[in-house]
Amino acid sequence: MAKQDYYNALGVARDASADEIKKSYRKLAMKYHPDRNSDGKGDDKKFKEINEAYDVLKDDQRRAAYDRFGHAAFEAGGPGAAGGGGFEGGFTTRFADIFDEMFGDFANRQGGTRRGSGGPSRGSDLRYNMEVSLADAYSGKKASIRVPTSVPCASCKGSGSAGGAAPTTCPTCHGQGRVRAQSGFFTVERTCPSCQGVGQVIRDPCKACSGTGRTHKEKTLSVNIPAGVEDGTRIRLAGEGEASLRGAPAGDLYIFLSVASHRLFHRDGANIHCRVPIAFTTAALGGAIEVPTVDGGRARVTIPAGTQTGNQFRLKGKGMAILRSKARGDMFVQASVETPVNLTKKQKDLLHQFEQDGGSEQHSPESHGFFTKVKELWEDLKE
Repeated sequence: MAKQDYYNALGVARDASADEIKKSYRKLAMKYHPDRNSDGKGDDKKFKEINEAYDVLKDDQRRAAYDRFGHAAFEAGGPGAAGGGGFEGGFTTRFADIFDEMFGDFANRQGGTRRGSGGPSRGSDLRYNMEVSLADAYSGKKASIRVPTSVPCASCKGSGSAGGAAPTTCPTCHGQGRVRAQSGFFTVERTCPSCQGVGQVIRDPCKACSGTGRTHKEKTLSVNIPAGVEDGTRIRLAGEGEASLRGAPAGDLYIFLSVASHRLFHRDGANIHCRVPIAFTTAALGGAIEVPTVDGGRARVTIPAGTQTGNQFRLKGKGMAILRSKARGDMFVQASVETPVNLTKKQKDLLHQFEQDGGSEQHSPESHGFFTKVKELWEDLKE
């Protein structure tokens, strides 16, 4: 009986790409696999046909030979028959490769290393959220924190075995932590039920820790906070996380920092901004003021005559430290001209006199220019 065309067997066109051929094969292999059907011979025959077809079409050289010579290319003496490259005897291995490709990544994500993963796993990492003041972020500090965690059991020294005796190799998985079982064409791998994936068993568990090798305790740790830290800065303390089961390395402790807001200063990266109210007379006539700095000191700022609200004055190097650098940011003082209140009669009279002398037009150019444009707009609307 003539063999079925390989392209028809896989349900693809003759010009199908390698990806299209593989996709079609996967779908058909799962559909006609004998273990997934109860019909037996019919499905088994179909399964062998699609595997034979895929075995040829997945290889560029063999596919080219088939396109040129057809099935004759793989008969005795044919151009594609060299090296015993026929189908018989290899389809289960090829299907296992495809299955492993389809599901292997998922198994790795779920269960870690799939082969040879015996041995206790590393302890869990811990997270600690810590808030620091802007002043501490500016200068850096050393702080003490208390962290509830798991530590190695003192009675068994973390082994989980009474008296500190070493665990023995699991007889079920021989230390691999996983066992395999054959199911038709599939090899199923799962966590060893005897040692729960550790690869070792304890004959006489420690009573203090019930064989886990660790106990719960609150630890006090010293943390060095460098100058210049920002919101979200992460500090890692290696080996200060949870102790593992039965003596494997401990996890790490990660400290996530947040910088508290300040009542006077606003931080923007390495720069510091401070809004400072300026007296009306100082802004008009000029003068000097003292402003606070983040380090608790003072800085003198010269205010030129005619200073307006929003004008900024830069204090170089008075900002925050930059991590892993000797450089510092700057401090910006933003002027906010304050309108005088609670004026005496004499003060009011002086201001009225100033207004009558053309104060608005001559000495407030921005205000005068704005309202001139408004007047022109209104006149245009009347036309």
